[in-house]
Amino acid sequence: MKKTYKIDVDCANCALKMEDAAKKTAGVKDASVNFMALKMKVEFEDGADEGAVMAEVLKNCKKVESDCEIML
Repeated sequence: MKKTYKIDVDCANCALKMEDAAKKTAGVKDASVNFMALKMKVEFEDGADEGAVMAEVLKNCKKVESDCEIML
């Protein structure tokens, strides 16, 4: 399953850090961030709990870029 989330991030480099953090999160098959559109597309592993996975994605993104936000 794929979903798109609105994000708030200040620079393209920070968006790249968010993308890398999301890709490394358990339950995420793939992730991509479009800085210009301020959107993150996430493809979940089969059977993954979307809410729990996105909570982890947000936590991991905040570790690499503390002032980023994902509208869940």
